[in-house]
Amino acid sequence: MSQKPDEQQLKAGQRTALILAGTGALWILATWAGSHFGWSNRTRALFDLAALAGFGFALWQTFQLWRTRQNDKGES
Repeated sequence: MSQKPDEQQLKAGQRTALILAGTGALWILATWAGSHFGWSNRTRALFDLAALAGFGFALWQTFQLWRTRQNDKGES
């Protein structure tokens, strides 16, 4: 089963939105847990770096989606 390019772009956009929302929610939860349980700054920084990686990955996915849409416009 081959999907149309529009459906693939839709799924890629939804996946990117879920990555952004999930990363944000987990980062907020980790920040709350760190202050509530008194985690060390080193442990909190680990979660901050993980969130930074998640946001960076979502940014990369958004850029790839944008490039794909730009290429599709040029072919029409």
